[in-house]
Amino acid sequence: MSKITIVGAGNVGATVANVTAQKELASEVVLLDIKEGISEGKALDMMQTAALLEFDTRIKGVTNDYAATAGSDVVVITSGIPRKPGMTREELIGVNAGIVKTVTDSILAHSPQAVIIVISNPMDTMTYLTLKASGLPKNRVIGMGGMLDSSRFKCYLSQALGTSATDVEGTVIGGHGDTTMLPLKRFATCKGLPVSELLSAETLDKVVADTMTGGATLTKLLGTSAWYAPGAAGAALVEAIIRDQKKILPCCVALEGEYGQKDICIGVPVVVGKSGWEKIIDYRLNSEEQALFNKSADAVRNMNQALKDMKAV
Repeated sequence: MSKITIVGAGNVGATVANVTAQKELASEVVLLDIKEGISEGKALDMMQTAALLEFDTRIKGVTNDYAATAGSDVVVITSGIPRKPGMTREELIGVNAGIVKTVTDSILAHSPQAVIIVISNPMDTMTYLTLKASGLPKNRVIGMGGMLDSSRFKCYLSQALGTSATDVEGTVIGGHGDTTMLPLKRFATCKGLPVSELLSAETLDKVVADTMTGGATLTKLLGTSAWYAPGAAGAALVEAIIRDQKKILPCCVALEGEYGQKDICIGVPVVVGKSGWEKIIDYRLNSEEQALFNKSADAVRNMNQALKDMKAV
């Protein structure tokens, strides 16, 4: 059986661990954090649900002990700090870049063959950093953002349609940010029918707007970032890799000319299997969609410039 490590035992990391264990995606899940006792306590709490939820995965919590992560097949990085009042974008990137780079080096020292999933924010930039700093093949570094954004898109679509979210298909590409993501309403369907035939243009535009501000809406309601959906999205990506599902999922990956972009990690549809992401799917964007995607890429590249300015990549 497989072994999975989640770095960062905060709300998102713990949710990834919990969902991963309940789905029995691995024989062992290691939850690692730098704060003494947090990962151990959360792991023990989850293990005390095993008899109730009937799963056999072992969950182990450790404090900064990377030796315990040795031999991991997939590693999920959620560590980092949220942006604080008065903190500039560059300051946030600087702090989190240092954390993510240290984590990546420590993980690869013990699990050199691991596929790395990045959830840490700003996600597109941290994925780019992980790829550049690690020297890994591009297929083994994946940012999760597009899966979360697409799940939110499908949620809002299903609510507008009054149907099950499982009957809806919807994909979000581009950067993982309120102003950078691109919900592809032209491709959205409900049981094969284009949603544009089922919803008014005004309603569909509202769904798109709600999707783009989905994270901010939850932060305002909760007073902190969301964790159930981000954690479930991370676990779904783990599952696609561990079970070699060959699913087409919107993920942040390295582009080398695809979608008209290069030297960037940004969300596009990819086939995901046991080796990570295997190929990029070309949705053949129209001119309007391509222009929006290019604008998104410009914003992500602008964020990445902070890494270059501090010589992190």
